[in-house]
Amino acid sequence: MERTHSRAVPAVLREPEPLLVAYDAGVVAICRLAARFEEASWGAQTPCQEWRAFELAAHVRCVADDLHEYLDEAPMSRYARLMATGAHPDSLARKLARQNAAELAALPDAPPEEHIVAFGAAARRYAARLGAVWDLPHHQYRDVVVTVGGMAGAACAEWHLHASDLATALGTEYRPADPDAVLAGWIVGMPHMALPPQGRLAAWHGRHADPWQALLAASGRGADAGSARPLGWRSPVRWTARPLLRRKG
Repeated sequence: MERTHSRAVPAVLREPEPLLVAYDAGVVAICRLAARFEEASWGAQTPCQEWRAFELAAHVRCVADDLHEYLDEAPMSRYARLMATGAHPDSLARKLARQNAAELAALPDAPPEEHIVAFGAAARRYAARLGAVWDLPHHQYRDVVVTVGGMAGAACAEWHLHASDLATALGTEYRPADPDAVLAGWIVGMPHMALPPQGRLAAWHGRHADPWQALLAASGRGADAGSARPLGWRSPVRWTARPLLRRKG
């Protein structure tokens, strides 16, 4: 595959290290916040109406595992084939919801803490694979080619958003140390989920002068954004007062 370069790529994504520092910080944040949960608190509601904390623990494990699969098969993975349809974001979200619900239902019985450990290991292994293939194409959405580095940016943003979800479930707040890098990852890695109508530069200069608030709004979180939507995932399970995910079927 030929390497691709884009004049629109933010400086933080032109080389792996700056973005991977933010990526690792998101992984660390999820693991540290998860360590603060107790058996009962895993049932706490997150900002996403259909999610509780124990469901989010399983979700991030599934996402980390999927990232390896997508990279192994890029640029012809099932994710790449879905994005190549150029479908409307709502349609993509519904299809990803079905995929992720099936993956969650197939997980083995395990407490949330075990899913978090598996997430951390898989997410770090993924980061270690990226340097040599950073500029290679990962997938394409309409006329936008997303490189491997761009997909890492999307994952980085997702980790920090889910760290924020866990913090909210604990009754506290979360903010990444480098919100500009996290937002840049979203912009390059998630072309199918645009920033609010004020435009790309509004993240820094308009309604959302704070890049973290811009990302919260773009993802459906934040005070004026309504209920968050978990990036195309809906849980097929319900909390049963135990921190266990029951396999269906």
